Amino acid sequence: MAAWARGEPDPGVAAVERLLRAPVSVAVRGRSGVGRSAVASALGVRVAAPGEAADIDVLVVGETLTDEDQACVAGSTVVVLNKADLGGAAAGGPVRAAQMMATEIEGRARVPVVPMVALLAGVRIDDDDIAALQALVGTPADVSSVDAFVSCPHPLAAEVRRDLLDRLDRFGLAHAILAVSAGADAEEVTARLRALSGTDAVRVAISRSAAEVRYRRCVSAVRRLRAVAAEQGDGRLAALLDGDDITLAVMTAAVEVVEASGATVDRGDDLGAHTRRALRFHHLSRGPLDALHRRCAEDIMRGSLRLLEPCGG
Repeated sequence: MAAWARGEPDPGVAAVERLLRAPVSVAVRGRSGVGRSAVASALGVRVAAPGEAADIDVLVVGETLTDEDQACVAGSTVVVLNKADLGGAAAGGPVRAAQMMATEIEGRARVPVVPMVALLAGVRIDDDDIAALQALVGTPADVSSVDAFVSCPHPLAAEVRRDLLDRLDRFGLAHAILAVSAGADAEEVTARLRALSGTDAVRVAISRSAAEVRYRRCVSAVRRLRAVAAEQGDGRLAALLDGDDITLAVMTAAVEVVEASGATVDRGDDLGAHTRRALRFHHLSRGPLDALHRRCAEDIMRGSLRLLEPCGG
């Protein structure tokens, strides 16, 4: 669709082309002190300037969602419950407590909420760190508090202990010591800490939102081009919008939304696959779906029926 629009001189069509070509923008927001910069660094995106718009907002919160935070939540928001290692006492540890809180917030906010320990996302463990951690395995230090860990008598130099604590905090340090005690090397400990950070789960949530943004753009583009065709009496444009290429482009965008939500879509390219897909999504489009996923189901059904035509279906 974008390739076709580039060849059209009409400014309305050109605006649609720009809409389709623009990358999905992501920005981090949140109150001071919740770790916006750490989250932005972990994700490789920017902290939003005041008044700056983005397609997807990553809203960083601490402990819970305040009324001030709630006012910032929109349809394409991913909430990050940062500092999940401080989630409090619960069976399963602080991260489990943070996961429970994230589920509760998600029920209220109606957007994805993901726990994160952004501090651990960019940690790199080297051989010197492994040697220090092995010393802590061999001679456990007092971890009852930050001050106790740094100041207690121990063969490992206090400045080395302070460095580990600054980079890992007590939560990351405890998991690093456990990993080393089980024989993990530097690369394995680094991977373990990254997994604990929750960065990958946040990226998955952003990818899901990005699929929705691209689908909404596609639907909006078709709607705007139909308006241009009707206003100008452009039969060629109207025919293009009703043709196979556009129908299948919208279907593809809808499939990405469905797959990003965790569901599967049969991508087979034969009579049986197209028939099964059309029937399944016809049924789903009449089920208890939200408006977005009902529209996706309808577009997947429509595209599947179009694909059946060359097969004699």
